Amino acid sequence: MSEEHVEEQPERRQDDAVLRFIERFALDLANSGMPRMAARVFVGILAAENGTRTASELAELLGISPAAVSGAVRYLEQIHLVTREREPGQRRDHYVVRDDMWFHNLTNRDEMLRGFERTLADGLAAVGEDSRAGARLDQTRRFFEFYRHALPKLVAEWEEQERSR
Repeated sequence: MSEEHVEEQPERRQDDAVLRFIERFALDLANSGMPRMAARVFVGILAAENGTRTASELAELLGISPAAVSGAVRYLEQIHLVTREREPGQRRDHYVVRDDMWFHNLTNRDEMLRGFERTLADGLAAVGEDSRAGARLDQTRRFFEFYRHALPKLVAEWEEQERSR
């Protein structure tokens, strides 16, 4: 065995471990409702040391087409998990996840939750308050209202925990 071959082994094992992690976490995200390709692309970016990759880097890493990367990134941008950036003078876009993206993604939902509550209240009026469907819709509306009011407390607890680290 050459010395070069021996030195490559730990790096190759690390690369294999990273790829296994990407596929496992992507499967977890897909099982929770995220489209599979978007999940793979997201975790590919998330696992990058600097939190950024280009489309060609993602395509090579994941063994997928640039078109698949493009569709996945479009979805990820829509749900605010990834942003697109371009370095001055460069032609390639870089897809980026912020270090605190989960925090911002999950906490900036007040208007969305209020919208759910309004629509559910309209649905409740449409199906009737005394129906089984009405009871289900009202419980769902109350849950979103509870969640919206509880979220600031959870955010404050998270921020305190992070400050103490």
